[in-house]
Amino acid sequence: MVNEQMKKYVIGIGEALFDCLPEGRKLGGAPANFAYHVSQFGLNGCAISAIGADELGDEIVDTFEKVHLNHILPVVEQPTGTVKVTLDDKGVPQYEICLGVAWDNIPLTNNMLEVAHQAQAACFGSLAQRSQTSRETIQAILDAMPEDALKVFDINLRQSWYTAEVIAESLHRANVLKINDEELDVVATMLLGEPTVPGKLIAEDPEKTRRICRELIARYELDMLILTCGAIGSYVFTASKESYVATPEVQVADTVGAGDSFTATFVAQLLLGKTIREAHEKAVAVSAYVCTQRGAMPVIPDELKAD
Repeated sequence: MVNEQMKKYVIGIGEALFDCLPEGRKLGGAPANFAYHVSQFGLNGCAISAIGADELGDEIVDTFEKVHLNHILPVVEQPTGTVKVTLDDKGVPQYEICLGVAWDNIPLTNNMLEVAHQAQAACFGSLAQRSQTSRETIQAILDAMPEDALKVFDINLRQSWYTAEVIAESLHRANVLKINDEELDVVATMLLGEPTVPGKLIAEDPEKTRRICRELIARYELDMLILTCGAIGSYVFTASKESYVATPEVQVADTVGAGDSFTATFVAQLLLGKTIREAHEKAVAVSAYVCTQRGAMPVIPDELKAD
């Protein structure tokens, strides 16, 4: 369902699925999480994915309807996606992602293109691009968006479901890259030929980290790069400026969806006229709160949404 009377959509394109957590299943998928959290700030979020003709697909639609989230979810032959999620002793998730599911087969529809023409921002990742069908749909939606729209590549590397070609092509279509410290190590090696030690770059060589981030900005003509580094904190880089915010200490329930809430909050704040620094601080606060909750889509308290 899409409200055709409302303009300026903020789109999450890609996987909509169920995270099968130790305590039960919860709705998730990075682009769906993004669209949901954007809508909590009063913006016109829209989740674009695909579902199966099954009970899980019906549950996704029912959930989005209940929270009044716009969605375009064509029904395809494949089953609705699920992911087995296990948590370590710090609440950090590990994912086992099923193959051959609905979001691998997102068909391009006229509704999607109509929403794309009216979009002011979109967020997409690498995972849903593991299949040619969904990759071509995502690319077509991005290409149909206005030139001045925000296009956020929240890279979300999962297992082995990515290639250098997909990452480079996505960066060429994006104007913002969101990446974590472990993913930066992979991308630096894969695209820039910068040998790194996984998980060590930001901690052991912050100046090299800054150089790599700015090299990615220059090479792919990005407006900014958002780097999250877990407990170390997070950075927002532009070609000439840098913002750093420390990570608050909280009682972590799990970190599922925390990064998606960060991206959504940051984008929402920019679209609401806030500065990069203000958007960064709000994104850190919201993602810290999400870490204290179970699952990827908790309700954000009003005090966190307030200016």
